[in-house]
Amino acid sequence: MIIGIDLGTTNSACSIWRDGKAELIPNALGDFLTPSAVGLNDDGELLIGKSARDREAYNPEFTTSAFKRLMGTDKKITLDNKKFSPEELSALVLRQLKEDAENFLGESVNEAVITVPAYFNDRQRKATRLAGELAGLKVQRLINEPTAAALAHGIHEKDDEDPFLIFDLGGGTFDVSLVEIFDGIIEVHASAGDNWLGGEDFNDAMIKLARSRIDTWGSIKVDDETAFREVMRAAAERTRRALTDEESAQFSIVWNDQEHQCSITRSLFEQEASPLIERLRQPLSQSIRDSGLQSEQLGKIILVGGATRMPIVRRAVTKLFGRFPDTSLDPDHAIALGAAIQAGLKQKDAALEEIRLTDVCPFTLGVDTSHQDASGKVIEGFFAPIIERNTVIPASRVESFYPMNAQQRSVLFNIYQGESRRVDGNVFLGKIEVAVPPGRKGEVSLDVRFTYDVSGLLEVDIHVPKTGLREQLVIQDGAGNLSEGDIQKLRKSLEKLKVHPRDQSENAALMARADRCFQSALGDERAYIGGLISQFTAVLEKQDPKLIKQSRDEISTILNEIEGAPIL
Repeated sequence: MIIGIDLGTTNSACSIWRDGKAELIPNALGDFLTPSAVGLNDDGELLIGKSARDREAYNPEFTTSAFKRLMGTDKKITLDNKKFSPEELSALVLRQLKEDAENFLGESVNEAVITVPAYFNDRQRKATRLAGELAGLKVQRLINEPTAAALAHGIHEKDDEDPFLIFDLGGGTFDVSLVEIFDGIIEVHASAGDNWLGGEDFNDAMIKLARSRIDTWGSIKVDDETAFREVMRAAAERTRRALTDEESAQFSIVWNDQEHQCSITRSLFEQEASPLIERLRQPLSQSIRDSGLQSEQLGKIILVGGATRMPIVRRAVTKLFGRFPDTSLDPDHAIALGAAIQAGLKQKDAALEEIRLTDVCPFTLGVDTSHQDASGKVIEGFFAPIIERNTVIPASRVESFYPMNAQQRSVLFNIYQGESRRVDGNVFLGKIEVAVPPGRKGEVSLDVRFTYDVSGLLEVDIHVPKTGLREQLVIQDGAGNLSEGDIQKLRKSLEKLKVHPRDQSENAALMARADRCFQSALGDERAYIGGLISQFTAVLEKQDPKLIKQSRDEISTILNEIEGAPIL
């Protein structure tokens, strides 16, 4: 059985294709979304999801989120003196989703289709695949997030229609893809994006605005910048979401037992966030230009990703395209549902027999070359494209090259991915050296063929026609340079971590939320919430499931009245 997983910056979700349809899988709390947050509680037990997220503002040294933005980097994140890579943290989230799926389905789950931003480069894709393997999953396919959203939309639209655009603005990344559906074929024409543009950046804009408006700001003593930043970030998220439905909202924090607040209007926030809206334009223009289409040829503009709920985003899209966007897909669920459909395709489900999917190469693939200037000086480090970005995959392309010098006996090809004219602005993928017969300049040629498939596997084949020599290199979208033994070792180290019991997840989530409310309240309200925490702790000690559920429901209702319904 193959599950579909949307591994998001802010939230993640998993799904399954069965009985002819895509179905979301609930987690232990009954929610379809699991916050992409990892933390440790006071006993050193791992917390994943909502319970970790609600502890982050006041326990930042024990909690982390948004680590998807660091995938493919060497950065380590420290939780209570334990260091984790972004891949390991993502693996913990994936492992939780796997466990939720197994509990829901009643059987073992070992395979998955995982979504990635369309603009993820090779390193980021390898890191995502590694995270899946560390979680104990065989990653059958990485699928681009807008492509998954297109599947979620296209499975219900069998008739021919105009090309449409998937506009995917999530918590940490922005992707756009132009897609066409005809005769049961879903064809991606072009993709573009920005891996550092999402809801988190709009939260930063909110924080900047709030800092400039709180009159008493100068009197705040910040002795812990990390903790202060997380308190501000949580307040920014609440305020930004409130402005989706209201014209103004209160930005409020409690720091060092003092409350600081200001009123933020939607218009002020949108003015502060306008540079982020401008950044949406370039990927949109690039994708339309690469597709060879005109914007007026597009049919629907489909919005996915939680950040597309912001009125400023919907107005910007309407203005750019001169029409209202299609919001029929749930922006938080569409990508996970599309991943389930891809899982169904991998399983060759009969209900999906008529559906075929094509995708594109998100970045240009090529090699480094040297140029000779007018004075005869050799300048190295130029990028020579072989497979251009947005080429439909699978694809195979060949280009001919020549040794730089006469009588040269070998040629070294460095392989890169990116769009920069110079290779130092692109991502290095690997290298291959080929022996060549000595000869006059321009006499010996080398045919370099790149073959790239839907699984992210790049095969480099170099042929020297004069000698018949062939050299090959396969660059696989797998777990980097780690051996299977290395992966097993990492997986076992993660398995040794003490995990909070699943059957106590609801209690842990409520305690984390109540504690966050306590720390953000003052005076009588704080005392009242403290009493609720004591009350719930006493009920837990009785170990009576019926009493625990009753108390949990009552306290949840009270917390909803105090701070509003939770985000999830």
